[in-house]
Amino acid sequence: MDRELSLRKLPFRRQQVPLPVSYKDIDLDCGYCLELLVDGLIIVELKAVNNSEPIHKAQLLNYLKLSHLKLGLLINFNVPLIRNGIKRMAYGL
Repeated sequence: MDRELSLRKLPFRRQQVPLPVSYKDIDLDCGYCLELLVDGLIIVELKAVNNSEPIHKAQLLNYLKLSHLKLGLLINFNVPLIRNGIKRMAYGL
């Protein structure tokens, strides 16, 4: 994934991108970290599971809400065709 983004000259940050959370003007140390953030706009969650579960979608939606970003991709690599493992999610559009 990193290689493909680099070849396309897309800026990205990967692994342990901290996701700060604040509640009523107090910063909380929840330990949320994004797996991949592309161009500061799209959160990408990578999985390799037999079935995409609702909890995976809920996790991405939660990250979108907390980060105030609008778009996310949930990608499951454990599928015969990768296009069948990609779920696009939007929040607040």
